[in-house]
Amino acid sequence: MELKDLIQKNASELRVLLAEARERLRDLRFRVSQEAHKDVREIREVRTAIARILTLLRPLDSARGSGGQALLTKKDKQPS
Repeated sequence: MELKDLIQKNASELRVLLAEARERLRDLRFRVSQEAHKDVREIREVRTAIARILTLLRPLDSARGSGGQALLTKKDKQPS
C-alpha cells in the first residue's frame, strides 16, 4: 500500500491494516518454508508496509498520553 493512501487513514483503520499485514507476513513465511510460494520478495514488501504503518502509528500513540514510554523495553526504563 502506498504511503499517501496510509496517511489518509485514521488510527483504528491503521491498526486493522497492521493486523492484516502481520497475518499476511506469517502466512507468506509459512508458505515459503513449505516451498508452496516462490516469490520471496513479497515478504520484503509486506515488511515494508508494516514498517510504514508502525511509523504512522507512533506519533498517534505517543499523543494519546504514553509519552513514548510504550516504546521502551524493561531494560531501557529508568529505575524509579
